[in-house]
Order: sequence, then structure tokens, then C-alpha cells
Amino acid sequence: MKVLVINCGSSSLKYQLIDSDTEAVLAKGLCERIGIEGSCITHNKAGADKQTWTSPMPDHTEAVRLVVEKLTDPEVGAVKSLSEIDAIGHRIVHGGEKFASSVVINDEVIKAIEECNDLAPLHNPANLIGIRACQKIMPNVPMVAVFDTAFHQTMPEKAYLYGLPLKYYKEYKIRRYGFHGTSHDFVSKRAAEILGKKREDLRIIVCHLGNGASVSAVKYGKSVDTSMGMTPLEGLIMGTRSGDIDPAIVDYIAQKENLTFKEVNNILNKKSGVLGLSDGVSSDFRDLAKAAEEVNKAAKTALETYTYHVGKYIGAYTAAMGGVDAVVFTAGVGENDADTRAAIGEYMSFLDTKIDPVKNKVRGEERIISTDDSKVKVLCIPTNEELAIARETVRLV
Repeated sequence: MKVLVINCGSSSLKYQLIDSDTEAVLAKGLCERIGIEGSCITHNKAGADKQTWTSPMPDHTEAVRLVVEKLTDPEVGAVKSLSEIDAIGHRIVHGGEKFASSVVINDEVIKAIEECNDLAPLHNPANLIGIRACQKIMPNVPMVAVFDTAFHQTMPEKAYLYGLPLKYYKEYKIRRYGFHGTSHDFVSKRAAEILGKKREDLRIIVCHLGNGASVSAVKYGKSVDTSMGMTPLEGLIMGTRSGDIDPAIVDYIAQKENLTFKEVNNILNKKSGVLGLSDGVSSDFRDLAKAAEEVNKAAKTALETYTYHVGKYIGAYTAAMGGVDAVVFTAGVGENDADTRAAIGEYMSFLDTKIDPVKNKVRGEERIISTDDSKVKVLCIPTNEELAIARETVRLV
């Protein structure tokens, strides 16, 4: 089978065309900076050189159109026509409590995903755009939804319940769900393999750091806590999301600025994070690093605040698991930004852990980046949510 995997993020769209028999990637690519100036698409057909084109991508609809164009291009495409694609797997961020596992997509499933849009306003609508675009172009090809929330269903009540009247959980299912589950699952498994041990014998902290970011505590193979909550807004400071704040701030801003709660929610999701902290410099960490080098104080403060919060979560999850054996960095920032990894590493000194500055000079490659005598192993592992989604798609169709 040839499986096309579509992975729509808040400002990116990753895709891979995978031969499920060999798990070989026939073509892959990345649409970056969607909705941000300087957007581009990078496409790489197996056996050919990677190519990049700058192209305006005001939204995910245009990104999907470009993906289809490159996959079927006579020169750089991997298929002669879309009829060669047997199935499509979609990453879906939020399934609420309606979906505890992956499902074949139909009208009922689409409606249920739409009902979760308010819980993931940056992602679920983007995920649905990918589904509808594929339905229009390939109406007879089966599609599967793989949910980010599934891996975290093993969290105990003490981790997923909030300090609210219990009736809100019973009646409205207000609780911590967690996200990036496909990535946390894949990366924690791979970390155990690299270390030559069973995941069931390890306590692993996974730092999925991208425009959207989360940290998870994977104790003996199961997720026992994670930084994102009922929505992807909670937890770490992110590209445009605020992360953890005092909830009373919402009402305070609403009154001071004469805004509705919905308008404040939009600020917290789309105008906050490092974008807001940097006073509008950028939500892209590469832009922030450049600005910080040019002595932009707001950009420098945004980066320092970001790494501080990641360090705090690592400390918290070390306590939650009664110790830690490995810390893993993954996703766009985690895989590629050595300076950010090093800055976060400074907060792990209490674990008798040190990142090796030479080993840490790596981008997008698997590597143990801690010193040989480090008590806790620190790894850089590129996530492969696409392969995990493809496996689920094949299993179901």
C-alpha cells in the first residue's frame, strides 16, 4: 500500500508518502511558516535532491494544494497520478473523550472532530481542512484519523483532574487530555531502543518543542502526566500560545480592554507566547535568535523565559516519576536548536546531568548529546509521527 500522511500543525504542514510494505518514504515535504511572511515548501523525492520553493501560504488550504502539486509533478513527484495512493492518514489533535483510539473517517467522525474545534482552535480546523481537501481530490480513498490525545489516556485521575467541582468533569468532561501523543509515544519508544533497554524499565521525559510545545512524563512505557491540558493552550510558553497563566487574568484583561472572553481567548492562543513576549518580533525561534543576537532585549527575554519554563517542567516530572533515566528533545526546535537545548540543559544540573557541547552540535539527527558520565542520558531524536500514523492507517484499512 501507498499511504499519504498529512500532519497539519498550527503553522506548518508535514507530509510523507510511505510504502507500507517496506516503510520506505517515497516522498516527503514540509510547508513552513503558514500564515507568516516568508512561507515556503520543501519537497524531497526519494533518491533525489531536496528542493525548496518560496510560495505564499496564507492558510492551510493553499498548503494542501501545493502538496498535491508536488506529489504529482512529472519531475519531482513520486506518483504519476493520485490514483496510486491507497489510503490517507491524518493527524488529528483533539478527540475529547469520544475517541480513545484511531478511527476510519466518515461523516460522523468529521462531525465529532468539528465539535472539538473549540478545544483546539489552532489545530482541529487545520486538520479538517486537510481531510476535506483530500476528500475532494480523492473521494474514494479511505482515510484514518489518528488522535494526539490517545497516548495520554493512561494518565491517572490525580494527573488529569483539575481542582474544580467534580460535576464539571462528570457533566462536561473538563479534564487534562494532553497532546502530541503520537510523537511522545514514538520518541519514547525510540529512546529506549537507542539506549538498548525496554521502555517498560525506563522513566523518560520527552520535550516536544516546536511552535506548539509540550513535555510528557513516560513512566515504564505509559504516559503519567503531560503539560498540555484540556486544550493545547495549557503548559509551556509556545510560539503564539501563552501556556500556564493565572486564570483570573482572563477576566482582568477583558475588563481593562473591554473585550469578550472569546476575544481574550484569541489573544492567548494567537498573539501570546514568544510572539507576544518578544513584543511582536516573531513566533519563529530562528527569527528570535537572530533578533537576540542583534541585541533585541524583548527577543532575548522571550527565549530565556521559554527555556526556563521547560526546565521547570523537567524538574516537576522528575518528581512525579520519582526520578528520571532519560530526557529527550524532539520536534522542530528540540531537534534543530542546539542553543535552546543547551540553555534548558543548565536547569538539569541538579540531576547530575550535563549536555556535551560537541555532541550537541546536531540538527535533525538521532544522538545521545549528554556527556559520557552524565547520570541521566539526554538524547536528540527526530520525531516520526508520520510513520506512526501510517502504521495505524494500514492497521485499520
